[in-house]
Amino acid sequence: MKLLLVIFVVHAIFIPCFSFDVPGKDLPLTLDYYKSTCPTVFDVIKKEMECIVKEDPRNAAIVIRLHFHDCFVQGCDASVLLDETETLQGEKKASPNINSLKGYEIVDRIKNIIESECPGVVSCADLLTISARDATILVGGPYWDVPVGRKDSKTASYELAATNLPTPEEGLVSIISKFYYQGLSVEDMVALVGAHTIGKAQCRNFRSRIYGDFGVTSALNPVSETYLASLRELCPEISGEGDSNVTAMDNVTPNLFDNSIYHTLLKGEGLLNSDQEMYTSMFGIQTRRIVSKYAEDPVAFFEQFSKSMVKMGNILNSKSLVDGEVRKNCRFVNT
Repeated sequence: MKLLLVIFVVHAIFIPCFSFDVPGKDLPLTLDYYKSTCPTVFDVIKKEMECIVKEDPRNAAIVIRLHFHDCFVQGCDASVLLDETETLQGEKKASPNINSLKGYEIVDRIKNIIESECPGVVSCADLLTISARDATILVGGPYWDVPVGRKDSKTASYELAATNLPTPEEGLVSIISKFYYQGLSVEDMVALVGAHTIGKAQCRNFRSRIYGDFGVTSALNPVSETYLASLRELCPEISGEGDSNVTAMDNVTPNLFDNSIYHTLLKGEGLLNSDQEMYTSMFGIQTRRIVSKYAEDPVAFFEQFSKSMVKMGNILNSKSLVDGEVRKNCRFVNT
């Protein structure tokens, strides 16, 4: 695979731009899919995402996470966006999504603008995939080309949402298996988890970690002790108290897409058990090496993150490719 590396300057931030040969020549996705039917789609999404992230930098992480949760269930087909109806059980109430997955209104907002310019042309699945790329760039992350041409599913899977998505308490071996199931490697997994550098987590998802082995992995140096004390103040030990309180997973540069999250793991201060496992698990010989590499080399992290996001975005729903649609409203199947 040939790699072209160019450096752009955007708002005084150096943004690596990676261009790759798209794996899988038989994929029905192309870079110019909307060239004649909606040539402004990339510009429209970019412009709106600039406003959305300016309003709240956390929106970048929200959109990236929404894309991830979509692709791990039935492929990248916008099934995660479907609301429940009398005839369809959606994915929004599945345990990994309920009370935590957000960003649906962001998609609605962009979709309304695109529908006014190119009605019935751009799928919600493509919209979300492009938005995730732009969200990454807007907080300092890398650029990559986004192949498009996905169709929106007419179905959703509550069951797959409950089983396919990794959870914060999960062990390393189980998480690796879930990535392998999607055709993603260990290298992809460690790189994609790097998006947590701009993410936040709810108390309910890190309580067991901060009242568990946090002190062991961080060796409780004075700085770690202070950090742990602040986390425990935010998140009481008793289940049900402060469950929805949130804090950044990267407590150094929480609004900047960089490799800081890997330095956090090296110090043993990963907020989520699933993240810290990549460095401290007895099964993490390979992941430990990759974490260390990305901590040392931010360009290597950006390069692999770009590749892995393209690879994840290419997980397709074969059924939707045959009988899928372009939804007019991303929350509902067309009638």
